[in-house]
Amino acid sequence: MIHIEQKTHTTQDDTTVIVLAPSGRLDITTAWQFRLKLQECISKLSPHVVVNLSQVNFIDSSGLTSLVAGMRDADKVNGSFRICNVHPEAKLVFEVTMMDSVFEIFETEEEALEGTPRNVTT
Repeated sequence: MIHIEQKTHTTQDDTTVIVLAPSGRLDITTAWQFRLKLQECISKLSPHVVVNLSQVNFIDSSGLTSLVAGMRDADKVNGSFRICNVHPEAKLVFEVTMMDSVFEIFETEEEALEGTPRNVTT
């Protein structure tokens, strides 16, 4: 069982962003639960999601797959999908798999919430 803290943030332009903060391991035993939570948030609450990984100290390929799936779901509905506060031990997985260039990764939750979506030209 994975514990996922969920909160809602409203940006200055009235966009609702769901912040999900899973804790523990994002691996083959928990990734499906996290995937379902992402799907539910994106389809029912808001296409804009920030995943705070500060409490996740381990991610395996199924954990990464659930994040990629969440990003695709958000993209399909013109949403945004951002990751922030990646735990140092988990950061290596992103770097080794080159996923750090696939995801929008921010240092802090505040930056992730304020960051300009990639599909918006500046």
